[in-house]
Amino acid sequence: MKKTPAELRSARWFAPDDLRSFGHRSRMMQLGYAEEEFRDKPIIGILNTWSELNTCHAHFRERVQDVKRGVAQAGGFGVEMPSLSVDESFTKPTSMLYRNLLAMETEEMIRSHPLDGVVLMGGCDKTTPGLVMGAISAGIPMIYLPAGPMLRGNFAGKILGSGSDAWKYWDERRAGNVSDAEWLGVQGGIARSAGTCMTMGTASTMTAITDAMGLTLPGASSIPAVDSEHQRMSSTCGRRIVEMVWEDMTPDRIITANSCQNAAIVAMALGCSTNAVVHLIAIARRAGINLTLDDLDALGRTTPLLANVRPVGNDYLMEDFYYAGGLRALMAQLVDRLHTDCLTVTGQTLGENLSGATVYNADVIRPLENPVYREGSLAVLRGNLCPDGAVIKPAACDPKFHQHTGPALVFDSYPEMKAAIDDEDLDVTPDHVMVLRNAGPLGGPGFPEWGMLPMPKALIKQGYRDMLRISDARMSGTSYGACVLHVSPESYVGGPLALLRTGDLVKLDLANRTLDMLVTDAVLSKRRETLPPPEPRFERGYGYIFSKHVTQADKGCDFDFLETSFGRPIGEPDIF
Repeated sequence: MKKTPAELRSARWFAPDDLRSFGHRSRMMQLGYAEEEFRDKPIIGILNTWSELNTCHAHFRERVQDVKRGVAQAGGFGVEMPSLSVDESFTKPTSMLYRNLLAMETEEMIRSHPLDGVVLMGGCDKTTPGLVMGAISAGIPMIYLPAGPMLRGNFAGKILGSGSDAWKYWDERRAGNVSDAEWLGVQGGIARSAGTCMTMGTASTMTAITDAMGLTLPGASSIPAVDSEHQRMSSTCGRRIVEMVWEDMTPDRIITANSCQNAAIVAMALGCSTNAVVHLIAIARRAGINLTLDDLDALGRTTPLLANVRPVGNDYLMEDFYYAGGLRALMAQLVDRLHTDCLTVTGQTLGENLSGATVYNADVIRPLENPVYREGSLAVLRGNLCPDGAVIKPAACDPKFHQHTGPALVFDSYPEMKAAIDDEDLDVTPDHVMVLRNAGPLGGPGFPEWGMLPMPKALIKQGYRDMLRISDARMSGTSYGACVLHVSPESYVGGPLALLRTGDLVKLDLANRTLDMLVTDAVLSKRRETLPPPEPRFERGYGYIFSKHVTQADKGCDFDFLETSFGRPIGEPDIF
């Protein structure tokens, strides 16, 4: 049943004939609005994560006007609400440190203001989970507007992919194979427009996950940022959120165990970023759904990888993926594996949204019988190095490392590691297992993307470009290689990784999903007795809150007090 104007959430601020509502209406008039512009209309908050330093969202200053146009066309009243612009390029030590801050800000901004529904404008890696997590907790109608990928890169007649080619050319430069002029050309050609990374990195992974979960307009995640279709999609978001308010289409009607499973299956078929694990678990837990690493690994074993998009694929980027049919076309390939009865922001089911989806290039979006990789993007490992789990991206590394035993080369900090790998006399072989620890959620601090450990220069000069690497860090979704990540519990809190020594043998067995150090329990017990307590990373401020309340990687790295299971629900604010 459709809501009436008196039932709008914003009516609590503007409708009563009392002094407080008089003050609210007066202040709206102070802003230049006549009463007929906002009274009895859905007030739509447009949460905009634009900033002059956020390259992924450089076009959002214009897109917010497209959203407002759509809101007005549908009879609503749109208000822009500037939000924390957590960008991947410039936010240090890592944007992951601030994902939960954005989630807190989003939840409290929504709850404390007269908003009936929200359009969430994000795209750069942590903005998607941060906005969605906060909006789930706030509980009012919401629709996600993804920033979209940038145009493909270009240099000297070659197609460049975000992140992936930066790593590749950097290794070649360290080997002496790339000149200063070529390096400058790559620098200028790899990012040519507004938008997120155009490889299947974390940004494209997470916007696709929201799409598959039913939180965006169908296929919106695939549209390039500077395509005119992106403008039309933005205004449609504005129109649709007004309808969602009248329909009382709240997130709990859309985000279910089945829709989370849909999102996980689609992520695996895309060749998703390893960061999808952390963010999807956190989103699900905000919705009261206990999604686990084991659930994701089980789906990864049975879901073929269909998107031939770098860094897992060979030749194509997100622009090609869009022209090939985009996410709707890929999901249509998987339709028999998905819960097509899940409700979406359109008010229709996922199955209805996929009607008519077509693949236009079967090399970019592969059919089930010709996948890029027979299993999904990710695998979860366990063993005495990672009793609570670790993650690897099998399709993005040389298959010879799927079964590997080698001596550990252990570093306790990134500066220590960086100094060593640039030493051409470093005692290292291709069989060594490079290990970086103290880089997890607490140790990093903030769980930085240091996990694609650079190859030692000594090996690069011998022609090697991959080796087994292990850390309790994350890595960029644009990265590749035999990198084991998210080792849990992290070394900083005394996880087994803290007990590993240089020279210890480490064994990876991907088929059996195990990762172990070949050290006896007796030896490990003795080492634990002499393990020094960690130095605190923060002693004040937001970082102190983070240190006291962030969960480990296998739980999604949310703050414990923000999860749905913590405490009773928060009601509407008092207005007196």
